Amino acid sequence: MVGVPFDTGVSYRPGARFGGNAIREASRLLRPYNPAQDASPFALAQVADAGDIAANPFNINEAVETIEAAADDLLGTGARMMTLGGDHTIALPLLRSVAKKHGPVALLHFDAHLDTWDTYFGAEYTHGTPFRRAVEEGILDTSALSHVGTRGPLYGKQDLTDDEKLGFGIVTSADVYRRGADEVADQLRQRIGDRPLYISIDIDCLDPAHAPGTGTPEAGGMTSRELLEILRGLSSCNLVSADVVEVAPAYDHAEITAVAASHTAYELTTIMSRQIAAERAAGAK
Repeated sequence: MVGVPFDTGVSYRPGARFGGNAIREASRLLRPYNPAQDASPFALAQVADAGDIAANPFNINEAVETIEAAADDLLGTGARMMTLGGDHTIALPLLRSVAKKHGPVALLHFDAHLDTWDTYFGAEYTHGTPFRRAVEEGILDTSALSHVGTRGPLYGKQDLTDDEKLGFGIVTSADVYRRGADEVADQLRQRIGDRPLYISIDIDCLDPAHAPGTGTPEAGGMTSRELLEILRGLSSCNLVSADVVEVAPAYDHAEITAVAASHTAYELTTIMSRQIAAERAAGAK
């Protein structure tokens, strides 16, 4: 478990640099046993808080390099990472690091937005561009890429055309509503198969009613229940690392967003802990 207090890549409301600590605070209510997955994640595997990665808030390029190097060190111990952002810019260096270990990885990207734009104001590294860069760098398995929860206005129809060319499939928030969490999870499992999987969750995939504390809220999002149920439906996937980003506590109230994010991170941690325990048991035979 590691925090990345960085939000220099945002295009609207700042404040996600404080998200990691807000999620930690909200996690105080979590308990050791996860009945939804019938598992005690902190008993199945050693789960350590590695603190925060300090990244230069005045230089995005340098920050991206720093985050990648720190992630290399953590993954080099044999660990899997559950990263608490921070804005979505941080997904790129994290994916670079994971790909060094596993090769190109499958990606599930939960977000209101595509995050596959080319540039913002000429800048290549922002919270709206990480997954275009990742595809360009060859660190994603383009046969197994999906957005989940997308919605809202775009700059133009070309945004969708470009995104499709990069290899992404799209499950909108309306699709989740109409088809249900179980069917969506089944579709995603089939697309992922047994590939190494990275899950990146922008908390704005949730409706502002469930996550008001975020930088770029969009109406019509998923409920926290839908998100958690989809994640539970992915428990058989080979989840190698994950992140939860874009929690901006300055816009939160009653810890609504932080609570949703802490439970999201808890489900992801449970999946990884179960898989670590299963691998250990298989190795002992």
